[in-house]
Amino acid sequence: MATGTKVTVSVRNNDVEFALRKFKNQVARNGNLSKAKERAEGYKKPGVRLKEEKKKNTINYKKNKRNN
Repeated sequence: MATGTKVTVSVRNNDVEFALRKFKNQVARNGNLSKAKERAEGYKKPGVRLKEEKKKNTINYKKNKRNN
């Protein structure tokens, strides 16, 4: 799914819990929630933004290295 797309889940056999789990997974994979949180935090200085991005990238690198 591309970022910014609508997420829809159909409820089958009145199984709302399963549909809710599926919805949460789609939203997490889509990235809409994280982008909304970033917008809600407001403006960040470029240096702070770069530092956070670098920290996030090092965490992802270590995680990928551990999995491979």
